[in-house]
Amino acid sequence: MNILVIGTGYVGTTTALVFAEMGHKVTGLDIDEKKIRDLQNAKMPFYEPGLLELLLKNLKSGSINFTTNTEEAIKNNEIIFICVGTPSAKNGQADLKYVREVAYSIGKYINGYKVIVDKSTVPVGTAEMVEGWIIDKSKGEQTFDVVSNPEFLKEGSALYDALHPDRIVIGANSNKAYKIMNELYSGVDCPIVETSPRTAEMIKYAANSFLALKISYINEIARLCEELDINVIDVSKGIGLDKRIGPSFLQAGIGYGGSCFPKDVKALLESGKVHSIDLSLLDNAITINETQPIYFLQKIKREIGTFNGKTVAILGLSFKPNTDDVRESPSIRIIQELLKEGAIIKVHDPVVILPEEKTVKQKNHIEETIENAEVIILCTDWDHYKNFDWEDISTRSKVRCFCDGRNCLESHLFSSQGIQYIGVGTKRKGG
Repeated sequence: MNILVIGTGYVGTTTALVFAEMGHKVTGLDIDEKKIRDLQNAKMPFYEPGLLELLLKNLKSGSINFTTNTEEAIKNNEIIFICVGTPSAKNGQADLKYVREVAYSIGKYINGYKVIVDKSTVPVGTAEMVEGWIIDKSKGEQTFDVVSNPEFLKEGSALYDALHPDRIVIGANSNKAYKIMNELYSGVDCPIVETSPRTAEMIKYAANSFLALKISYINEIARLCEELDINVIDVSKGIGLDKRIGPSFLQAGIGYGGSCFPKDVKALLESGKVHSIDLSLLDNAITINETQPIYFLQKIKREIGTFNGKTVAILGLSFKPNTDDVRESPSIRIIQELLKEGAIIKVHDPVVILPEEKTVKQKNHIEETIENAEVIILCTDWDHYKNFDWEDISTRSKVRCFCDGRNCLESHLFSSQGIQYIGVGTKRKGG
C-alpha cells in the first residue's frame, strides 16, 4: 500500500519506518525542511535504538522517502497517517492546532477516496472534528473515512513495540475502513480491537493514565515504606507477582516524565472537568509525581545537611534510558532545585547534550563526572551506570553519599566502602 505519514517527529518517523519495513511504500511529510533533508540523508532527528539502521536500509531499498511537497504527497497516497504533535495548552487540554492544519491541507488537496488515520494522541471526539475540517476545505466533493489508530510505543523500545505490538486498536465507522486497516496490519500477529473512533481515542488516554497511576501509587507506598523501615523493592516484587497486578510500572523512583504520561494524564483530567466528572485519582497521581523529585532531595538533605557549596554529580538527564528525551524529566527538576540550593553541579548522560551554560558542567565520562563530587545522584537507569565498575570509588573520589533515584544498584556496593547509600522507599540506612 502507498502510505503517507504527516509529521516526522518521534511517532511519525517510527511509524513510517515500521510500515516501510513491513513492505509498504511510505512517504514522510513535514514542513520542516531541515528535518526532511536530514532524514533523506539518513540523519535521525532523535535517538532511538535501531531506527537509524532501519532508516538506512529502507532508504537504500527505496521503500521510504521524505518530502515537504504537501499537495503531491496527499494526492499520491491512499492511506494518510496524522502524526503531528498535540502539546498541552495552558489549561492542560490537548492543543489540536497542528492536527487542524493537517486536516485543512488534506481537505484542500484530496483527490479521491482516502483513509485518514489519527495516530497522534488526541481527545475523544477528534476524529469527528478532523472529518469536519476536511469537509470544510474539500466542500464535501470527496469521500473519505477518518480512523483512530493510537500508538502504544515506549521511548527506548519503540522499534520492538511497533514490530511486536500487544494489540492494535482500530476505531472506525465504516466496514471499508476496517477492511483497509486490517489489510495494512495483515502481517502483524496480535489481537486487533475493532471499535468506534471515540472509544479508540479513550483507550489511548485511559491506558497511559493507568500506567502513570501505577507509578505514582508505588512511589506513594515507597514513602510509607521508608517510615516503616521496609524495602519497597520487596513490596513491589511481592505484589507484582499477582497476575491481576503484574510487575510492570511498579518500580519506585523519582517519578515519570517524557512527552506522553504528563501530557496525557493532564488532558484526561481536563476532559473530566469539562464534563463535570471528578477524576480525583488522576489529580493525586499528578501531585505525587510532581513532588517526588523534591521528596527525594529532602530525604538526601536529612542525611547530608545542606547542598550549598557541595559538588553534586548527576547521572542521567533523559527521563528514561535509551532515549534523548528530557521533556518533563525528573533529573531536570532536580538540577533546578539543586541550583537554588547553591550546589555545584556536574552532569553526565550517554546521549543527551545540554545547551552550554555556566551553571552546569557536562562531562563526557562517568569518571570525570564523579571526580571530586561529594554526592552522586543517579536519575536515569542507563545500563552505562548499572554496568559501571563502582568498586573502590571511595579511593578514587570524594563521594560520601550515593543517591539511587531508580533503585537500580545494590546498596552493599557502596556501604562496603563506607559510602552512604540512599534509595527510594528503602530502609533509612540504605539496607
